[in-house]
Amino acid sequence: MKILLAAINTKYIHSNPALYSLKTYAGQIKDRQIDIAEYTINHCREDILADLYRQAPDMLAISCYIWNWEMVSMLLGEIPKILPQTEIWLGGPEVSYSPEQILEQFPMVKGIMVGEGEETFRELVEGTRSLSAIQGIVFRQEGIVRTGEREPLELSRLPFLYSNLSDFTNRIIYYESSRGCPYRCSYCLSSIDKTVRFRDMDVVKKELQFFLDQRVAQVKFVDRTFNCNHEHAVEIWQYLLENDNNVTNFHFEIEADILTQEELALLSRMRAGYIQMEIGVQTTNPETLREICRHTDLERLREVVTRLGQGHNIHIHLDLIAGLPYEDYESFARSFNEVYQMRPHQLQLGFLKILKGSPMHDMADAYGMQYLSVPPYEVLSTRWLPYEKVLCLKEVEEMVEVYYNSGQFNHSMRLLERVFPDAFSMYQALAKFSRKEGYLAQAQARTARYQALLAFMMSVMPKDRERLCRETLTYDFYLREHVKSRPDFAPAEEARTVYKEKLRDFYRKEEMERQCLSAYAGYDSRQMSKMTHAEVFRYPVWREDLTPDTEPCEEPVLLVFDYRIRDALTHEARTVFV
Repeated sequence: MKILLAAINTKYIHSNPALYSLKTYAGQIKDRQIDIAEYTINHCREDILADLYRQAPDMLAISCYIWNWEMVSMLLGEIPKILPQTEIWLGGPEVSYSPEQILEQFPMVKGIMVGEGEETFRELVEGTRSLSAIQGIVFRQEGIVRTGEREPLELSRLPFLYSNLSDFTNRIIYYESSRGCPYRCSYCLSSIDKTVRFRDMDVVKKELQFFLDQRVAQVKFVDRTFNCNHEHAVEIWQYLLENDNNVTNFHFEIEADILTQEELALLSRMRAGYIQMEIGVQTTNPETLREICRHTDLERLREVVTRLGQGHNIHIHLDLIAGLPYEDYESFARSFNEVYQMRPHQLQLGFLKILKGSPMHDMADAYGMQYLSVPPYEVLSTRWLPYEKVLCLKEVEEMVEVYYNSGQFNHSMRLLERVFPDAFSMYQALAKFSRKEGYLAQAQARTARYQALLAFMMSVMPKDRERLCRETLTYDFYLREHVKSRPDFAPAEEARTVYKEKLRDFYRKEEMERQCLSAYAGYDSRQMSKMTHAEVFRYPVWREDLTPDTEPCEEPVLLVFDYRIRDALTHEARTVFV
């Protein structure tokens, strides 16, 4: 009997750890061959069908989430036409909270695995029990039958998923050291799982060492709140600190306001770029926080994020959610500004999704929430936030993604902030300008984004500041890009004679002494000049306190951009004053 576990992920770099967990936990079963097939939502439906047909499984189990349910729904209507004898099972959060309804809607589906699936799947494929004796399933048998709820599994019983890394080449590694969440946020499905379970620490260390030994690029912990247990978090972070391989980085989702002084001190010792922290702020509106059952100490959160940022070694990702109850447009703008002032490396502006099974789903009508009736069930309007304002926030989100989260315009955006009363006003104005000029309706090349930002800057800055704007954009550009052709937005080049001589002397000296360009050992002056970039600036665009009123330097300044040494967090090239 051939069993195929299938997943449709959002991107190729993603994997579905649930399927690998099901397969490894089931192990070797006599007369049972278990395979995994992973696709993406960008695959052509016909190509997926063709591959499923060629694999010809006797049983097909599909993992269902909000991001793939539309594709899965389409496939369910076609699979019986090409594989009429294949028994179809579903699992995952998208089908776990209304399985009877799903079975009514899709008569070709034999059954649904509800909730945690490892033990359920193993009993199902072993075939030694009747379906009615297997806990955690809803299936079709002279009507629709639901069996008893499956007890949570002891996490340390799960085998390691990654003994063979060849399946995960160029893909993110997801790792689980705990399941469940102690918090009860009303919009989240984790609020339903009331038990928090931890994997045995000796097992965790052994598995983390495997990743370190294999020098994988990134390990992303999927623990819902990694630091909910102080001892657990400290022991793992201490182990990572002591066994750093200078290659791998680890990503954690944490609650910032419960980080202790001990944890902060430990994190401050990590290599720059080794640790990434994703922190869900969601809102700074106290009434909204109470309503969604988030008990956040905002002052402590600000203090912790500031402390993490001061070390310049932890990549900080902060999340906001638009469309929450009691948050109108003005309230969200305040939340945005307060989070923006914390200066995260990334600020994700997300939109509330009304997930089946969550408490928010039960309260949606009371909140006057209109939302998409198909995945991702994203909010369209609430009693406090009309659809028109949701559209405005969508445009702000796009501007934040392009001009902030990309990290390509750091100094230019800081300069622009001085023109506006607050950051939200700036992104709102930028979105309005981009819509008017047609930039929102077209995909822009990277250099075109600089040109578009220059146009916006000149629409809000004094005309005599054009050189300052062009230089700031040029500085941002060469911090990230090493290109031969000079971009159109760059200011006219200075007369080069005197600077050519100065540069020639600089590179000749470096060839002999290596005082400034130590990473170029073995290269001569001519090679170094090609591997770096030199630019003349009249304004001190590198300054943190740059404003539209900043005066030019007394003398133009020659900078060399060193692309062999980059900031571990911003990826900006090191600069050398010549």
